[in-house]
Amino acid sequence: MFIKKFPLYSKAILFFTLSSVSALTSAQVPEDAVRYSWFPQNGTARSLAIGGTMGSLGGDLSAGFVNPAGIGFYRTNEAVLTPGFKLNNIKTNYRDFSVNEKSNHFSLGTSGVVFARNDRTDWNKSNAIAVAFTQTANFNNTIHYKGFNNYSSFSEQFAEEFAGLNQSISDVLNTNSTAPYTAAPALFTYLIDTITISNKLVIKAAPEYVLDAGKALKQEMTKNTKGGLYELAFTYAGNNGDQWLWGGTLGVPLVNYESNTVYTERDTSSDNTNYFNSFTYADNYSTKGAGLNVKLGLIYRPKEYLRFGLAVHTPSYMAHSDSRETNLQTILENPNSNLNVSSTQFTNGTRGEAKYIQSSPWRALLSGSYVFREVEDVAKQRGFISADIEYVNHSGSRFSSDNEQPTTTEEAYYKQLNSVVKDIYKGNINLRLGGELKFNTIMARAGFGYYGSPYRDAPSDANMMTFSGGMGYRNKGFFADLTYVHLVTNDFDVPYRLQAKQNTFANVTRKTGNITATIGVKF
Repeated sequence: MFIKKFPLYSKAILFFTLSSVSALTSAQVPEDAVRYSWFPQNGTARSLAIGGTMGSLGGDLSAGFVNPAGIGFYRTNEAVLTPGFKLNNIKTNYRDFSVNEKSNHFSLGTSGVVFARNDRTDWNKSNAIAVAFTQTANFNNTIHYKGFNNYSSFSEQFAEEFAGLNQSISDVLNTNSTAPYTAAPALFTYLIDTITISNKLVIKAAPEYVLDAGKALKQEMTKNTKGGLYELAFTYAGNNGDQWLWGGTLGVPLVNYESNTVYTERDTSSDNTNYFNSFTYADNYSTKGAGLNVKLGLIYRPKEYLRFGLAVHTPSYMAHSDSRETNLQTILENPNSNLNVSSTQFTNGTRGEAKYIQSSPWRALLSGSYVFREVEDVAKQRGFISADIEYVNHSGSRFSSDNEQPTTTEEAYYKQLNSVVKDIYKGNINLRLGGELKFNTIMARAGFGYYGSPYRDAPSDANMMTFSGGMGYRNKGFFADLTYVHLVTNDFDVPYRLQAKQNTFANVTRKTGNITATIGVKF
């Protein structure tokens, strides 16, 4: 009844997750790779309303983050501010048990200034410089799920990890432990222990006694995350003959991410002699970082109503600084005990820290737009339709040590981590479509976006879709835009991974309403 499982990763990958993760003071995991690459396009209210299709349109500050050649359309100076507000509704289904969570928060779209110069020659029509800031990805989120499991326990990963270390209990429990967040707290609180079965010493987790009796564990996980991925962009673009537009952006990505994960398991039976009652494991993690990237783009206008765009984004090379602390409380029966320990006991009284370099995937973008010309009997109605197709190489994300002379352990760890990222992720295609109709000073807009799965092998469908619409006003150098974007994300979450058993997971459906407004002036 309760068995719902899947072989997400091969056993070789699982062994990496369980044994290598403790090699460093605060280790990275494969999920860190996709966190900074799988998200919908952000921008001004205008660009969001048309699905984020800024690959060939230009004339919008968001172009600096998509195809910098689009900044070459500017002939006048401009200042833009884009605040927003997001409404999150997250539904999870874990082992046939559903939970809903809601949360709301402010967000920031593309804001900044553009300075343009008109050279007034047939070939060199204009040049422009833009300085902009945006929130590339928003990490404010809450995932909560719970259910009953008679097949496996979260604690079994600690037992498998300890077995893979080939160390004594005293070695793992010292103040320079190789597993300060996982196996060491589990051993200290007797969540896992060694026992003799048929004259053979084995490692066993306390909740396994409940599973061995055919009973179920009540499992519950709550993960609160906050922060964002931001980017400061400096763009230079030119316009040659109103036919060729070109541009480049130097980007400075900034990372601020925090997560607080609380996982609980309880014995659902009435047997108070099966050794296990409950445990609660809390993991507090944060990372901050900064880096550099480059975006290059071209736009070609064979006719005044046709535009074709090409852009390439290099990987973002980011230096991260991580901090981590865990707490574990274990309540056992027969004999009764209630023990609580922090990971700082095994890291010399301080939070664990790690510094490393991460490169995000590269991207390539093709785009086309058709611009409608004036229609005399509809108040000089104008408009456009535009489409972008984007390829993102998620499997290309890489990690490396930030030390000038990394240890052999570090080199082996990052080599294995990069191999895992390459194995479990793949390149995906993102599609965006949008259009606008202009009625004198008023514009009506609509758009759609589809972001494919970054996973090579997933237990359920994973994708993102955006549905957007908005209005705009332009008159005498002032403009204001208002947009609503409905984002639907289908994903999954794995609470723990085991080498000896198949893995269970939660389906996660996130519906986000994004209300964004942009105000701007030309000067």
